[in-house]
Order: sequence, then structure tokens, then C-alpha cells
Amino acid sequence: MQQLIHMINLNMPESLMSFFSTLHTSPAHIILFIFLLSFIVFIKFLFRNFIRKFILIRLYKKRNSTFYRLLSQRFEKLIRPLRYIISLFIFKIALHLFFKGETIEFVFYIFFLLLFSWWFYEIIKFIIYTSLSINIANEKEIHQELFVLFLNIAKVLIALIIIFVTLARMGIDLTGLATSLGIGGILLGLSAKDTLTNFFDSIRLIGENAFHIGDWIETEHVEGVVTEIGLAATCIRTFDNALVTIPNSKLAGSYIKNWSKRKVGRQIKFNLKLKYTYDMQELERVIDEIRTMLNKHPDIMNDEKVRHLIKMKKTYKDGIFYLSKHSDSGVGSKLLVYLDKIDDYSMNILVYTFSISIKWEEWLKVKQEILKEIILIIDASSLELAITQEEIQIIKKESHANSTIQ
Repeated sequence: MQQLIHMINLNMPESLMSFFSTLHTSPAHIILFIFLLSFIVFIKFLFRNFIRKFILIRLYKKRNSTFYRLLSQRFEKLIRPLRYIISLFIFKIALHLFFKGETIEFVFYIFFLLLFSWWFYEIIKFIIYTSLSINIANEKEIHQELFVLFLNIAKVLIALIIIFVTLARMGIDLTGLATSLGIGGILLGLSAKDTLTNFFDSIRLIGENAFHIGDWIETEHVEGVVTEIGLAATCIRTFDNALVTIPNSKLAGSYIKNWSKRKVGRQIKFNLKLKYTYDMQELERVIDEIRTMLNKHPDIMNDEKVRHLIKMKKTYKDGIFYLSKHSDSGVGSKLLVYLDKIDDYSMNILVYTFSISIKWEEWLKVKQEILKEIILIIDASSLELAITQEEIQIIKKESHANSTIQ
């Protein structure tokens, strides 16, 4: 570098050299500084317009592979820290033309450390997401919260590495520091007892497979969908769209009702109220026709469909979770249609069954379909639905006449 500076200065006019000497610099320093800054801009232009497009086109040709498809999606995030590292290195060379010293070296050291840590974190994130995507593509059982937990632990470890490396660069004896922090560490551990408890309870919740991200759960104080399982707390989105953050120690210490553990089978139960009739043959025929309709409905669960799902080792429209004969899969297969009660105003037929899907909207759709079918069955029979009516009798004193309004 010094030889290049000397060569440039030899070719400069004496007048120009004398002018720059008053500024305590030389034309070569200014020219090289401008050239290096222009080179940083050129690298950015070259990357965006040529290198990036070339690599993405090559990855697009291999898009059938989950790995290459995900690599193309995260390519910008993976390469950006590396581009900043190269740019910072060139800027450091340019700045050294004018300034040098321990302080500047330390500042650049911190920037390089942060950029390399960022790049390392993006690589870890890419590996985790790739593993997650490949498992989903292969229809394997996955626990997304484990990947989130590993990602959070990676953040903490990277932050600790940055702190310790920075302290070592500052000349602090880490061995002596660790010894001196022995008693302080105990006090810190006692003060951070709740944080540590939440951390270990998060591991216990994940290990016990209590719930997953996306599950609909109900606890003593909140009900909603799990959006995130963190190191210290779990976020739940309630059905009125509020976000509730609960410490993991609170969740681990109370009951958790996981509605999403029903892999198939959501209950449909109601009473069909009919007017009184003595035609038992017609009543039995209607009950049998409703039962047959439910058995033939493609979205209603029965014993035959349960046996088929267990044989196929899959749930309905779900290639991630599995069923076995010995697991508590929560499959509802009961299909009951019986005359259940005779009350003051009607004869009640109990309809009790399960939809295949556990999704609320699909469950509502199935329930609507079977209610419409039941109405058509009743309409085609001699039976009638019982409709509660009130009779109000008004007595006029003048004429002693009665008027009935229904």
C-alpha cells in the first residue's frame, strides 16, 4: 500500500503536492480513499445486478428440492451479513489511510464480531428451518416449538460469546472474573430465580408434549391459540384477538386443556323436538333414517372410518400426526340417535355424533348440513317439529266475551 501511495505521489504536480501538504495529507491518500469507497458501491451494484440473479436462477432450476427452494428464499438474509463484512473490511482499509490507533481497531473489532455473529445466527436459523421444512415435506411428526426453543437458546449463546470475547479483547482476565463472580453468581441466581424457573418449566412443557404452537388450549385464566413458546413465557392469542403472555411457571403449575389434541372427532350433540305422536312405527322409521343419513355422510365419524384411519396411520387431511391403537388419539366414533326424553311439550330425539374435522368452521358447516338433512327427513314424514306456543286469554268485562290470541 505504501509503495502504491509513493508511486501515485511521484506522478503528481509539485503545486498539487504542496497544496495537499498544507492539509497534512497527499493526493494519493485522497485518490485511494475515493477509489475504495467507490469499490464498496461497485460491490453492492455487482451483487444486486449480477451475482444475486445468477445464483437465484441456478437455485430456481433445482426448486423441486426442499433444501434449494428454502435456500433461494433465504439467500438474501444469508448473504447480507457477508456483504457487510466485505464492505466494512474495505472501509477499514480506506480509513487507515488517515487514522490509526487502538480505539479505531477496537471499534472495528466490535463491528466485525457483531457481523460475524449475525451471519452465524442466520446460518443456524437456515439449518433449523431447513430441517423443519424437510420433516413437514416428508410428513413426519414435528414439534415446531423445539425449533423455536433451539433458536432462542442460540440467541442467548451467541450473546454470551459476544460478551466474553469483547471482555477478553479489553484485557479482562476471564478466569479471575469467573472466580470473583462465584458469590455474585449465587446472588444473581437467587434474584433471577423466577426467570430460571420459567426457563426450566418451558423445557418441561415441551418435553411433556403438553401443547404445540397453533394448538387451541384452555387454562384456568385464558383460552386461545398458542402463538409462541418462549424461554420464559408463552403467548396465547385469545378468540377476541387479544395477545396474552403467561409465564411458563404459571402454565406448568395449573391444568391445561388442549382441545387440539383431538386429532379427529368434534362432538355434535342436540335434541330434536317433535310433537306428540302415537305412531311408533313412523317414529322408529324417522330415527333409523336419520341414523342412516349420518352413517353415510362423508364428514361424520363412525367405527368403520376410525378403523380405516388407524390402519392408514393417519388422521383426516393431516400427514403430520399419527394414530395408533394404543395411543390416546381422542377419536370420537359414537353415533347415537334415540328417543331420549318426553317432556311437557315435546318428544325429544337425542342426536349424538362426531365430525371428522376438528376445525371450527368445518364443524359448523357439517352441523348445518346434517340439520338441513334432518329437516327434510321430518318434512317428508307425518311427524312435525314441536314449536313452543303461548296462549294469552283476554276477558272483556262489558260483554263477558273471550278472545284468544296465539
